[in-house]
Amino acid sequence: MPRLLPRSLLSVLSFFAVAALIARGEDAAKPAAPALSLEAVIARAVGRNFDIKIQDYSVATAVEALNVSKAGFEPTFTASSTRQVSQAASSINTLDGSGKVGPRTDNTLNTLSVNQLIPQTGANVTLSTNLNRTATNSSFSTLNPAFANQVTLSASQPLLKGAGSRVAHANVDTNRLGVDIANLSFRSRVLQVVHDTEAAYYSLVFAREDLIVKQHSLELAQKLYDENLTKKNTGVATDLDVLTAEVGVENARRGVIQSTQSVHNSEDSLLNLIGPADFNAPIGNVTFPSLADTGIPSFGISYKLALDNSPDYKTSLATIKQLDIALAVARQNRLPSLNLNGSLGYNASDASYGDVLASLPNNHGNNWTLGLTLTVPWGLHADRARYRSAQASLDQQKVRLDQFEQTLVVNVRSAVRAVEVNIAVVGIAAKATELSVKNYELVKARFDAGLATSREVLQAQDDLEANHESELQAQITLRNALSNLHQLEGSSIERYNIKLTQQ
Repeated sequence: MPRLLPRSLLSVLSFFAVAALIARGEDAAKPAAPALSLEAVIARAVGRNFDIKIQDYSVATAVEALNVSKAGFEPTFTASSTRQVSQAASSINTLDGSGKVGPRTDNTLNTLSVNQLIPQTGANVTLSTNLNRTATNSSFSTLNPAFANQVTLSASQPLLKGAGSRVAHANVDTNRLGVDIANLSFRSRVLQVVHDTEAAYYSLVFAREDLIVKQHSLELAQKLYDENLTKKNTGVATDLDVLTAEVGVENARRGVIQSTQSVHNSEDSLLNLIGPADFNAPIGNVTFPSLADTGIPSFGISYKLALDNSPDYKTSLATIKQLDIALAVARQNRLPSLNLNGSLGYNASDASYGDVLASLPNNHGNNWTLGLTLTVPWGLHADRARYRSAQASLDQQKVRLDQFEQTLVVNVRSAVRAVEVNIAVVGIAAKATELSVKNYELVKARFDAGLATSREVLQAQDDLEANHESELQAQITLRNALSNLHQLEGSSIERYNIKLTQQ
């Protein structure tokens, strides 16, 4: 069996452990690093936060998707060169003029073409040219080798399905709105990071201030214990008085230990929001920002700001525009495909590359084609279903927008009321703290005069600590209520002078 440590040794080890934690609490409550303002913390978070960096890549991806769709209107060049040789094993008749050896052909074809999508109509236009060299062993060939050149202009214009500039620009317009949505999502992420950073900063202020309150309570409890111990030695106090005061000291120590833990957890939470951080680096003194200019908010002003600045609201509007484009394309795609196809070409033949190129403008042949191609899927069921689906998606998004507007009204009203209520609560909490201070002083004076017990002093001390914490919590709740309202208004970015670059 393991050997148990003596009780006295356990008490000593416990004492030193508690003393070490209390010492850490004193360091946590009063860090040696320079003061760190809320504005400085938010600036660091916006510049280094992981979520913001990730969202920035999403914006870059949306921009490149737009560039890809724009490239669809750029001309496409195609070049090719092909040589083909065909040699028959032997001649099977004398009419091909090849003699005993079988017919032989040696063809070299060089082509160059450029294709362009016309954004105004949706037509595809292709300009192509080719140079062809043909050699043969036939004695009947007039030119051997023979060189040919041809230039052809062809076009295919949709007349029903796929016709018009709106269909041609649909992909570009949709992706341009996608960039807007990505930028709005980036703004929304910045607003959320600012809100989370404010909450983490206030939480750290509360934790440190609460630790100071706990340390003060420990000092008062220790002082009461020392006084009771002295009174016992003089025969004024009993063992029960001393034990009661000793329990008060231990409870106060427990509060310091737990509060120290809260301080370090709050520091880690704040550092995690700032971005890549050294978790061993101390965070400087943090304080509640002044609320001297805080007045009662106006619902009308706050709601207008929310409609004008809310990224989520603007994202819903942009999404509706995207779905409008999809619906217009789906509406036209219900029509059959009817394409007008045409081409015009000039060709020439001669004894060399140079001659054939020189002959084409003056001594040439020509060809042209003109035709219609009609394609009708049976019943057009698939395209009609796609149209109905696009209409349903648009209607669904409009309902979501109505729902968002209604929810926004409720949220802004609630946020405004929260600020109004908590402004009053802060004043009430301050009065309660003032009362508990005077009550403690009165009970302590009665105790010093022998008219109150240690339990009454400890109860007054607990009330004092609880009211101090309630006042701190009221300060936190008010500032968080303001942060929530500013996030809904979308005004946090301007309040902290954050510069966002739209892509």
